[in-house]
Amino acid sequence: MATRTILEGDNPRLRKISRPVGAINKRIIDLLDDMAQTMYEARGVGLAAPQVGVLRRVVVIDVGDGLVELINPEIIKTEGTQREEEGCLSLPEDNGYVIRPAKVVVRALDRNGDTQEYTGEGLLARAFAHEIDHLDGVLFTDKMVERITDDDHDGEQDEHETEL
Repeated sequence: MATRTILEGDNPRLRKISRPVGAINKRIIDLLDDMAQTMYEARGVGLAAPQVGVLRRVVVIDVGDGLVELINPEIIKTEGTQREEEGCLSLPEDNGYVIRPAKVVVRALDRNGDTQEYTGEGLLARAFAHEIDHLDGVLFTDKMVERITDDDHDGEQDEHETEL
């Protein structure tokens, strides 16, 4: 495993649409492992392959319930809405409120090539939506309904603020 560099700011690769994974091979398995290590070291809860410069539809997420690896993920169902604060490992200076589904069902391949369905509510639903947006070149700031400034915080991370 290796820690990869997280692309930040206006890097054009963050705006590109990722290609589907055709075959799950050693390169994809290594990518999953590297992305998990990178996410944990950066203290994030999610990371998409474009954030480390790889334009493939691969995501890792861990909101505290264990690592979820998604290959070629697609959102197949959403319910409700939530308005919560988000941040992003690729946009470390930005925080803001985003309206996302309250519940999300995702279908994806796992590292063994088996199709899995995952249901997420709350933070996990936000993480699914946020990371899958990255695969389509969409950043959370594109959907932000209210920017949070330094004046809005006392310098400590809010309990709802999450670096996705």
